[in-house]
Amino acid sequence: MTRNDMQLICDMFNDTELEDVVVGWAFPLSIEQQNKWFDNSLSSNGLNHRFVIETKEDGSIGIATLTDIDWKNRTAIHGIKLANKQFCRRGIGTDTVMAIMRYAFDELGLHRLESCRFDSNAASKHLYSKCGWKEEGVKRECIYKHGVWRDLTMIGVLESDYKKLIEENHYWNL
Repeated sequence: MTRNDMQLICDMFNDTELEDVVVGWAFPLSIEQQNKWFDNSLSSNGLNHRFVIETKEDGSIGIATLTDIDWKNRTAIHGIKLANKQFCRRGIGTDTVMAIMRYAFDELGLHRLESCRFDSNAASKHLYSKCGWKEEGVKRECIYKHGVWRDLTMIGVLESDYKKLIEENHYWNL
């Protein structure tokens, strides 16, 4: 991820439809705020890895992250966001999550990834389930968004879950 990607991210933050299903975004966001965030993120000391999702046809279409890496316990928080619905149901999300897991487990040597999602986000629920993630619990009424308290479903995947999935599906042999 480079400074050139900040406009894409700013546009994603300011998309009301996307903002409604994503946890933790401040809305609205200016390009100045986004650039300041980028400058601050450069000093993360290897605890955050952020990637732009690109396709040959469309260029930059989203972001994927590994953040709050805990090297002692070999865990990290994962996130993925596609810029709009036209990129959904094309396998891009699946390929991205699988690539992030491969990087996290095979390259970084992590043991566990975790994330959270709104239960109403059916696309996220389907994506993570397809990629071997498990629901681990619910944080009740922990997010106040658009005048309503919302629950968060906590999800996670272990390195062993990932290894089993790629062995059973021959994912990287396709």
